[in-house]
Order: sequence, then C-alpha cells, then structure tokens
Amino acid sequence: MTESDLTRASSLPLAEPFEFGDSIIAPGSRAVVDIPFGKLYTHTELNIGAHVIHGKKPGPVLLITAALHGDEINGVEICRRLLKLPKINSLRGTLVVVPIVNTYGFVQQSRYLPDRRDLNRSFPGSEKGSLGSRMAWQFTDRILKKCTHVIDLHTGAIHRSNLPQVRATSRDKVSLKMAESFNAPIIIKAASRDGTMRGTANNLGIPIILYEAGEALRFDEQSIKIGVRGIVNVMHSLGMLRSVRKQDKTQSLFSKKSSWVRAEHDGIARYYFGLGQKVETGDVLAHIYSPYSDFEVAVTATFSGIIIGRNNLPLINEGEALFHIAEVSALDEAEKTIDAISDEVDSAMPAVLGGEFGLV
Repeated sequence: MTESDLTRASSLPLAEPFEFGDSIIAPGSRAVVDIPFGKLYTHTELNIGAHVIHGKKPGPVLLITAALHGDEINGVEICRRLLKLPKINSLRGTLVVVPIVNTYGFVQQSRYLPDRRDLNRSFPGSEKGSLGSRMAWQFTDRILKKCTHVIDLHTGAIHRSNLPQVRATSRDKVSLKMAESFNAPIIIKAASRDGTMRGTANNLGIPIILYEAGEALRFDEQSIKIGVRGIVNVMHSLGMLRSVRKQDKTQSLFSKKSSWVRAEHDGIARYYFGLGQKVETGDVLAHIYSPYSDFEVAVTATFSGIIIGRNNLPLINEGEALFHIAEVSALDEAEKTIDAISDEVDSAMPAVLGGEFGLV
C-alpha cells in the first residue's frame, strides 16, 4: 500500500462484524472457531478449527488451508508461524487460517479419510454422499464460500519431496498475480483437477493458488520459510498489510509443462540428481539394479528441465514415478534463480517475522 492508499484506508469506515460458523468476530479482534464436521465411531466429535483475524478496516477475506491431506504437515507449521506474526494483528480485511482440514487423516497420520477416500478428490461434495463428499460439501458451504482469495498448502506424498512451487491456472489473472507475489522458486501454470478444492474455487470464481513443498510427515525448514514469506507477500499485494519499501526480488521461474519420469523395471535405485537441479535430455538420472543378478538399467531424462519432485525411496516397482521434471524458459539460469530466491528468503526472515526467527 502506498501513502495515498494508507490515507484512503484510514478514512474507510470500520468493517462489519464477521460471521463465521456460530461466532461473530468484532472488527479488530481475533478468535478460534470450531466447526463440527462429524464423529468417530467412538462417538468422539471432530471439529475443524479456524483462526479468524478480523481487521478494523474492510478488505479481502484470505483463506489459508493446510493438511487437506492429513499427512502433509509442513503447512501446519507454516500456519503456526504465520499466526505468531505481530503484523497480522493490524491487517486490513480478514484472515481465516485452517491449519488442519482433514482432521481424520491428521490423527491417523494418513493422506486419506477412514474410508480410504481422498478428501481433495471429493469437492465440491454432496450433503448426502460419502464421508469425504459430505466433508467437502460442508467445507465449501461454510468456509470456502465466505472467502475472496485462497492459498492452499501441500507437500509431496509419502517418500516424495517437492521443490517449493506454486500452482495456478493460467486463465485467472488474479491467481497468477498471487502466484507471482508469493515468489516461490517456480510457478506451474496448470489447470485444476476435477474434485479438488482448487477446482471448486476456480468454478466459484475465487482466486486460489496451491503451494507444494517438501515431503509428507516431515518438516522442511526452507519450505516452511518460503511458505511464510510467500503468504506475507500475497497479503501485501492484496493490500491487507502495510507495504514496506520495495526491494528487488528475483522473479520466479515459469513452467507450462511438467512430467514424471517412471521406472521401466523394478529393483533398487541409486539416484544421482536432487531437487532444483538442471537436467538435459539423455542425462542419466538413476540406475536400477537387481540384488540377485548383474542386471542394471539406466533411467534417463526424456526432456530438459528442472527437477521439481523426486522419489526418496530406493525400493522401486515397475512404473513407479521417480523424477518430476518441469520445462522452464532460460534453463541455463534456472539453478541460479532457485538459489537466489532461497538466499533472499533467508535474508528476509528477520524483517518478515519482526523478531528472532528461532523464537517463532
């Protein structure tokens, strides 16, 4: 926000009270709201807890979600650190933070719901459908529809790591602007899948970006720091936070195409490349060998790009996804770009957090 923006903002009337669930949050206050979403067969109630920070002045309603897949816990820590920031207490608009969407899966340390369904393939859901469908319907109706913008936090699956990346649909200019502001190392322009929360938000006309970073059931410090800074960046771009003096930032890489390299044979793999590394067509990414013979086969890159996802498990079945490669422009400079953004995140942390990073 510029000085003129701040002058206009100060002259705005107070925001109206924000109704969320069964609670009414007054302007300039914050609350934790529990929304009941069902029971276990033990009759234990499960709620989805949401932190609501409602500013004194009207503005966007930004929703942050994590653990839509119950084992993807990086986002939970991102939410915790975000909520500790003093600056969000003086925001304009409303911030809704749901650290754990899939409470069932989180309790079981599982991606899925008790019936083995994927909650993020159940949207927009149905009031009378399966457990996942009912949860998706309630979440859409009671939370998603109340918000004007969304950032959905994810990680790779179990035994898979993702380079910090943001996904947005190329048809939505607001989402792309949010993705650019987030400033992760790479932006993947990709259409949303059917059944996902991102797809439902797109259909509702709600701008949404998806942040993917790290591995399931693991905290990754750099992924967390990029996530915290990214959300704060988006809040600045939406006018929810007072802007600081602009500093030159390395621009994110863009990719319109990515694909997994899969194993043509089963066996035990030796990997030679890591996340963020550049590969050229024909590069040997790994070897797969048999523990019972001299058999060994190379796994090669089928096109040039940057590795944005990798299987961390050396025990491989035929057809298993091993390396996720994204095509990017200016490939020769891509590794430098990724390193530069990582360095900028490290140097920005004290200013972003407003205090000693280790205490947050």
